[in-house]
Amino acid sequence: MTTSTNPTKNVSRAEMLKQLRAQHAESVKRTQELLKEQKRIQKEICQVMRDTPKTVPEVAEAVGMPTREVLWYIASFKKYGLVVENGMCADYPLYQKAEEK
Repeated sequence: MTTSTNPTKNVSRAEMLKQLRAQHAESVKRTQELLKEQKRIQKEICQVMRDTPKTVPEVAEAVGMPTREVLWYIASFKKYGLVVENGMCADYPLYQKAEEK
């Protein structure tokens, strides 16, 4: 007969979870910081478009971010119904925060 040499069998589930949390603490902290920053940016972009429609370059200038990053946020907002197109300004669509239901 062979005996199992698996060290995890002797470690309780709670101890394993504690070890995993300790091993991944830095990555969890980094992820939480990224999510916090993303929420801040989303809020700032939405505030700019709250009252009047704006183009992507106008929003980018108002929040001090590159146009390509603002376009990414606005495209995702549009996908999930948080902003709507509201006319055109030259070649640029105007975006405005969607009415809350």
